[in-house]
Order: sequence, then C-alpha cells, then structure tokens
Amino acid sequence: MKIAAVVLAGAVSLSASGCGGPGPDGAGAGAEEEAIGEILPQKLAPPADMPEEELRPSPADDATFAENLAYELRRKTLDMARAPGKVTAECPKDVGSKSGTQVTCTATYEGLDVVWNVSIGEKSGWSDNVVEFEAAPGKGVLTRDGVARLLYGNYRDSIDYALCNDIPEAVLVPLDTDTAYACEVVFKGKKPIGFNEKVRVTEAGPRVY
Repeated sequence: MKIAAVVLAGAVSLSASGCGGPGPDGAGAGAEEEAIGEILPQKLAPPADMPEEELRPSPADDATFAENLAYELRRKTLDMARAPGKVTAECPKDVGSKSGTQVTCTATYEGLDVVWNVSIGEKSGWSDNVVEFEAAPGKGVLTRDGVARLLYGNYRDSIDYALCNDIPEAVLVPLDTDTAYACEVVFKGKKPIGFNEKVRVTEAGPRVY
C-alpha cells in the first residue's frame, strides 16, 4: 500500500519578533537624534497579505510517497520565503517510507534551487498512512517581500516605513546566520538614524535583529 500522507517532524518554531533597537517610544529614537550609521537606500513598501488558499497542485489520492514528500517540501520552502512565488520540488522517484532512509530533494523557488536533506522517521502511532520526517535545507531563501512582511507585521501601526540595503526580490543565503543585508525600522514621527540590524533567514522565515 502506498503511503499517502506525510507529517513534519522536528520543525523549529522561532519568534518572528525583532530583537533590540530603539522602539517607537524608546530612548534614542527621537526624530532629532543624529545619525549613528549609514542611512540605507531601499525603502520597503508594505506587502500584500499572503494568500490563504491551499498550495496547488496538491498530490492526487494515489500519489506516490515521493510526490507527497515533494509537496511538503514545496510548502516548507514557501514558509521560509514568506512570499508568494512559483515553487516546484522533486525527490527521487524510488524513495520509500522506511524509517532511517536518507534522501536529497530539490525545491525550486522562482528559479532558486533549495536542496533539502531529508531523513525519514517512524510511522505515526495513530495512522500507518502518516510518516514523520525531518528536512534541513542547505541554504535559505530570502525575499524582499518576506522581510517587509516581517517588519510591517511586527510593528503594525507604529511603523512608518523600513529601509534596507538593496535586498533582491529573492536570493539564496546561508541559513541561521547574518547575511549581507540589513534593515532599519523608521517609526511614525521619527527619522532614520542608521540603526541597521542584520537580516537572517530561518526555516520559518526571515528575522531582523
């Protein structure tokens, strides 16, 4: 019988809140304060809401385990990008659901290849048709809209705009470490002062701190 469902295991949930930096009413955030760093050139526009519809195409009822696994990796890649985009994924067609199996799959987001190292785990205790797995990407996808969605979502009504240093629409970067990109949140009634915080990418999306 084909295994027709997959469950994510070992996913790490990280806070989306930025850390550090002067808040909208915090010390050192006054509009008259002198610049303390470079004023970044790229102004991020507020992003549109993420679509809530189901990721398509979804696997057919008789889809193979490899097809179901690829579908879940497409979902994980979009979660990391935090921006709509064309995403496909491929896994070896002969990959099975045997515990301990290790395989490499590739998801492609807007032309960028994200290599996922996948370890197949045990079948779920509540259904033989559900298999756990762990997947770790070799690199992360950073998107301009994903960073904007993070910052405008974190600070909501207090943010005026965000400045960054020319983040591409989408780019591959090292995972869970400082990238070459940085941003500053400019609060309403304030001016940019060059308090630029590094951008990182996690499996759950971008972080700025």
